[in-house]
Amino acid sequence: MASEIPVVLITGASRGIGLATALRCAAEGWQTVLCARTLDSLTEVATGCRALHAPEPHLIGLDLERSDGIPPLFQDIFKRYGRLDGLVNNAGILHEGLLGMIRPDDIDRVLSVNVKAPLMMTQYAARLMSRRKIGSIVSLASIMGVRGASGLSLYAASKAALVGTTLSASKELASKGIRVNAVSPGFISTDMTGNLSEAANQSRLASIGMGRPGTPEEVANLVWFLLSDKSTYITGQVIGIDGQMAV
Repeated sequence: MASEIPVVLITGASRGIGLATALRCAAEGWQTVLCARTLDSLTEVATGCRALHAPEPHLIGLDLERSDGIPPLFQDIFKRYGRLDGLVNNAGILHEGLLGMIRPDDIDRVLSVNVKAPLMMTQYAARLMSRRKIGSIVSLASIMGVRGASGLSLYAASKAALVGTTLSASKELASKGIRVNAVSPGFISTDMTGNLSEAANQSRLASIGMGRPGTPEEVANLVWFLLSDKSTYITGQVIGIDGQMAV
């Protein structure tokens, strides 16, 4: 029998925005299904969820470059919980490279994780959610996917595709009670951005009206809002969270 506790699946849950979102949902007492490339990488977030006295998180090691692992994931969720209330398509690969320097293998890898996997996740999540005529899907896009940026053509293309998927899926799924939105972060302090050189870091900060990077927790609060029953009439939106960043 399905529990009344909301069940949310979060990809890329081992660090950054994914980790912060998992903890935000756990703080509300939700059942989290946490997905990352390896099980070992989920130790920190699992410990954090337990410290919040949330339901025991269900941990999944899944490399999203391999799409054959996605159908069994949703079969497992249905067998365990009988429901899915939220999906957060957070996992992604940042690729920097000027045009003319992007290898075909890079294109395949980035599009597999940033486009193909969330599209498949959205399809399977919608099937589960449609059984109860309710659910919320939130995808992590990027300001680069909305406005573009020099040296980020591949990454921006993948995130622009995610925006298109969000807008289209929201139109298809609204009649089924399923909301689909995207969050478009700017420069957020995560491991992904922590590898920038000092010069690049200062350049990015100078482009932000608020003069500082965002935090994963600030993004997680927005994601949680879109997952929750506080946003039941919001769908088909791409919401920026960038501190007024100019690119």
